[in-house]
Amino acid sequence: MLNVKNINQYYGGSHILRDVSLNARPGKVTVILGRNGVGKTTLLKSLMGLVPIRSGSIELDGKAIQNATPYERARAGIGFVPQGREIFARLTVEENLRMGLAYKSANTPIPVELFDLFPVLKQMLGRRGGDLSGGQQQQLAIARALAAGPRLLVLDEPTEGIQPSIIKDIGRVIRMLADRGDMAIVLVEQYYDFARDLADDYVVMERGAVLARGLGPNMEIDGVRELVAI
Repeated sequence: MLNVKNINQYYGGSHILRDVSLNARPGKVTVILGRNGVGKTTLLKSLMGLVPIRSGSIELDGKAIQNATPYERARAGIGFVPQGREIFARLTVEENLRMGLAYKSANTPIPVELFDLFPVLKQMLGRRGGDLSGGQQQQLAIARALAAGPRLLVLDEPTEGIQPSIIKDIGRVIRMLADRGDMAIVLVEQYYDFARDLADDYVVMERGAVLARGLGPNMEIDGVRELVAI
């Protein structure tokens, strides 16, 4: 589904990503871990075209997309949940969800499945996004990314600042989406136990490069907890 090969990215003269490669497979959750400031968020922004890469390639279903615009990548089937959620606080829940359908025809309905995944959103369709709790906003951000039916879902620290009960709900939804088999999921996460429980594959980053990679069930054996300990 996603094949990233040796990408390099710079901010000014600072070399942020250093020959980073990874793969994300359909039906699997690929978890990216690492301490703060190692380039995880920059990597996700590079996947979405929000920051340019200097070299390397990004392929989705075998098609090179490293020169595509963010909206072209969204149309190609990438859904993005940014760190900090970035919902539209003054828009209603329904309007936020419709933003996820922005490139579809105007009469495209909001998928009913979203309310099966996140029942609380159906109850709050008319409420402004800024009036929701942090956990509800995170569910809204994920639902917005899912609205157009992406084949690749990219999430940047979805548990940040979220209460434990909603963390469990989000984990359940991520696992359910992966188990359907038609979507690849890339998850950047600081909460080790959450990442370990979901990971089919893992990548550990350090100083902008890949330090280790392997299968999710082997994370404990491979000593990943110690590699990412702050």
